Amino acid sequence: MAKPYDPKDRFFLKAKAEGFRARSAFKIEEILRRQKLLGKGGAVLDLGAAPGGFLQVLAEVVGPHGVAVGVDIVEMKGFGKPWVKTAVVDLLAPDALDRIRALHAGRFDLVTSDMAPKTIGVKVTDEARSLELSRMALSVAVETLKRGGSFVVKVFMGGDFPIFQKEMRVHFGKVEVVRPEATRERSFEVFVVGRMFSAPPLP
Repeated sequence: MAKPYDPKDRFFLKAKAEGFRARSAFKIEEILRRQKLLGKGGAVLDLGAAPGGFLQVLAEVVGPHGVAVGVDIVEMKGFGKPWVKTAVVDLLAPDALDRIRALHAGRFDLVTSDMAPKTIGVKVTDEARSLELSRMALSVAVETLKRGGSFVVKVFMGGDFPIFQKEMRVHFGKVEVVRPEATRERSFEVFVVGRMFSAPPLP
């Protein structure tokens, strides 16, 4: 029998106790620990960053000699670290990439996305909306990643999930599906991790 839904489970309480803005911090922390996707002095872009749980962890990993950029359609409160840069950016806007590049002119070692749609409880619809966001994040990653870089994106598993995996394999040498421990038991979300980004050659 499945456990009843508990909005204040042990990861919620742990996040509060450790000063994280969201329990999602533990998801990216586990992924980074297991996959070794980012190091000190690196550059990382977090899409759909609010309220900042991922970004807190990413900023600590890259440290003051790196850069951690977070964008979302809503504003985030400051992080108190000069190497953390945030902005309100609509990824559907024509100037979205320009606004990201204004925060960091170079390419990124890692792009992450914890974006999720506002669910309505209709599984097929929620899955489709999740894939739309995942594909949007993938398109940004393709434009902003360094050759050999990595991409982590949240996806709701469903009927078209294998198609998205194939789309990932077009751009990444290795694609893996992971489900962090902090994921709620009833959730059908997973994270797709792409490594060894094969950027097209420069003209």
